[in-house]
Amino acid sequence: MQRCDVVVLGAGAAGMMCAATAGQRGRSVVLIDHSLKLAEKIRISGGGRCNFTNLNISPECYLSNNPHFVKSALKQFTQHDFIALMYKHGLSFQEKTLGQLFCDQHSQGVIDLLKTEVDAGGAQWRQGSRIVAVAGHPDGGFVVQTERDDQSESWQCESLVVATGGLSIPQIGATPIGYEIAKQFGLRIVPQAAALVPLTFQAEDLWTELAGVAIEDAIVACGRQQFREAILFTHKGVSGPAILQISSYWQPGESLVIDLLPSVQLADIWPTANREALLSTILAEWLPKRFLQVWLQKYGEIKPLKQYSPKVLQQIADDLHHWEVKPSGTQGYKKAEVTRGGVDTDELQSKTMMARQVPGLFFIGEVVDVTGWLGGYNFQWAWSSGYVAGLHV
Repeated sequence: MQRCDVVVLGAGAAGMMCAATAGQRGRSVVLIDHSLKLAEKIRISGGGRCNFTNLNISPECYLSNNPHFVKSALKQFTQHDFIALMYKHGLSFQEKTLGQLFCDQHSQGVIDLLKTEVDAGGAQWRQGSRIVAVAGHPDGGFVVQTERDDQSESWQCESLVVATGGLSIPQIGATPIGYEIAKQFGLRIVPQAAALVPLTFQAEDLWTELAGVAIEDAIVACGRQQFREAILFTHKGVSGPAILQISSYWQPGESLVIDLLPSVQLADIWPTANREALLSTILAEWLPKRFLQVWLQKYGEIKPLKQYSPKVLQQIADDLHHWEVKPSGTQGYKKAEVTRGGVDTDELQSKTMMARQVPGLFFIGEVVDVTGWLGGYNFQWAWSSGYVAGLHV
């Protein structure tokens, strides 16, 4: 039996941030991960460019059964604190749309930053270690049993941090072990679902001929929540930033309302448009021609504007501004960027991430019932939750 102050399960974004923070406070830390490849989810994020945070971080950009839970962690470690870390390590970045920050040195730069910070705290790495068992110790603290290269190890620690992530992207090793540990210690779990994920249609609703067509400016609404970004038609349904965003709010059986022309009102366009021009030509100023060819077939052949009755023009305008669709489902965890749901935040102290009823047990990152918007928000939750746990382990 080996002893240390802190065992962190999971060497992803949150786990490494926690291990670095705790280690640099003088705590002896062991960082355990099942994978030999370090931080694979960071590596593939943003197509390898790593959208590491967002300038517009605020609690309103997160979903949770307790919408106030994120406030303390986000205040204790802000996006500007992580930006300062980037500067400290000589990394540069670019601001893209909607406040998204991408690392110029790509994902590897962020991974190297985190590894250097962990090493600065003197943590022991145990990559390629499978968690065999976790239990409370009779004298307090915890015991973690692992197996690596057919060799067993046991660690006794005062604090145990679960940073094992969610169920998204199982092809790189996602497992439900974090939820299983939470249940083992009596913590409630909010049901999980794929989030930031493409949506699917029934086969008969699928416009397969539109696969690959993007509409760069659309508003997608589900109930009171809406996002204005691009959408992309796929062979299975719809994707693109606006769809991924709304997917976190969508529940099976619900409909979405899409405004395909938010920048104009067609009712104001018709009176001043060239009545001799084809309707598809008029609308092509705002919408892709390939999309219009398919869409306008619903109303018969494509004709000059003057050949459409006012009633039909009104219907076309209504349909383009208020297109109601009912997705049949999602493309699941394989295509999801994150997992919605997880360890119930009512079970955790928001200032420390420690379980209220189990002293020394912490949950951070995606395993917790906190889901951020697309665009760097989930990485910021990893940094913030990992940091505050690291201060208190």
